[in-house]
Amino acid sequence: MYFKTDGVHEKDQIKILVVDDRQDNLLSISSILERENYTTVKASSGRAALKILLQETDFSLILMDVQMPDMNGFETASMIYQREKLKNIPIIFITAFSHGEEDMFQGYKAGAVDFLYKPVNPELLRVKVGLFVELYRKTQSLEREIEERQASELRVRELNNQLIQNNMQLKAANEELDRFAYIASHDLQEPLRKIRMFSDLILQKKPHSDEIDKHIVKITNATERMQQLVNDLLHFSRHSVSKGDFIEVNLNGIVQEAVRELDHQIQQTNTQVMIDPLPAVYAIPTLMQQVFYNLIGNAIKFRKKEGVPQVHIYAKQETPPKETVNGNGDISYYNIYIKDNGIGFETKYLEDIFIVFKRLHSYHDIEGSGIGLSICKKIMEQHNGFITAESELNNGATFIIGLPRVK
Repeated sequence: MYFKTDGVHEKDQIKILVVDDRQDNLLSISSILERENYTTVKASSGRAALKILLQETDFSLILMDVQMPDMNGFETASMIYQREKLKNIPIIFITAFSHGEEDMFQGYKAGAVDFLYKPVNPELLRVKVGLFVELYRKTQSLEREIEERQASELRVRELNNQLIQNNMQLKAANEELDRFAYIASHDLQEPLRKIRMFSDLILQKKPHSDEIDKHIVKITNATERMQQLVNDLLHFSRHSVSKGDFIEVNLNGIVQEAVRELDHQIQQTNTQVMIDPLPAVYAIPTLMQQVFYNLIGNAIKFRKKEGVPQVHIYAKQETPPKETVNGNGDISYYNIYIKDNGIGFETKYLEDIFIVFKRLHSYHDIEGSGIGLSICKKIMEQHNGFITAESELNNGATFIIGLPRVK
């Protein structure tokens, strides 16, 4: 048989189990504890206490009489502590006798944290209960913290392992994709060469109508476009680099070489290319030349129909925008600007222009494979740098590439 005290139960109230075979003792102890806003549950025997603990385990303290019929306090405590959920609840034994050392040892062995003697001193009861309740709360809080930390550490380890697995899978997928792109583009070269060769042979076989000539020229042009697309894809798939590939290079020579390669287009369009003094950087010369070749070539390609096309290349030493930097944001960067007076583009398309095969214009309006800027982005990432752009429609574009400064 057991009883619960009535009254308002506060959210953070402490539950205490009081076990005694005498009702007057139960009422007296519960009355003292209620004035301290503790919630008490009363049991009139050891068996009654065990029955309560089968249903309720959220007690912060147990106050238990030693001398009880059928099952004494020590025996009850031993059975309580056999359950894993109950083994940390402190027990204070209450006794009417002054026990010898052997009985005291038996009590502590059974799980006692302290003893109180009858008649119970109310002030001493309040002090001891408050002390052990607070100790129990701190112990529980620490255990929860340890459990949460262990769970958090386990979760972090699981996430790290998953991240490692994902990175390995991503690396394998990228390598497989590079191999596929290389093989596919390489194998496409041969049939394209044959199409061009047989088209030229047909053109050389005379006589035939002007209409046939026109169709064959279209076939040849389409083949040339396809071959350029394959070459760009092949070039894109080959960009794997190692640390040993980087050397200190002067960008002035790199840009001049790119301009020489574009000499025919520059002469045809009367493009003016102005190059200010440029810095030395650690880079892979052939790849950086490809970047400038693509960016200057784009400036010529996306020129306005009227006026003289102009390209201005210059450098500044400055801190790049945080969102563009790969790696340490504290590194000083050289920003190289490639500015033109062409048709430009709307700012909302800034991210799109660096996506492979993404085009803002029809091929029939402006030729190109849609790979050039993607190649530039990939090369700049391999250089621990960045590429971005600023533009307004019909008001030119400025491409900015950032490279770590040579110390």
